[in-house]
Amino acid sequence: LKDAGSNKIGAIKAVRVLKPELGLGEAKTFVESAPKTVLEGVKKEVAEQAKKDLEAAGCVVEMK
Repeated sequence: LKDAGSNKIGAIKAVRVLKPELGLGEAKTFVESAPKTVLEGVKKEVAEQAKKDLEAAGCVVEMK
């Protein structure tokens, strides 16, 4: 997650789907402290889907 974009609520919801262990407050802090790594060590297909989901929520995403 490079930047949350202008739709922070959408970004928080998208992050919570990808990182269900985060509570609402934790997800908000996570999004606000971008750039952050959302997923690591996952298959390319999973990473690409996560990127699409985050971008659909208005986030700026960078895959490494």
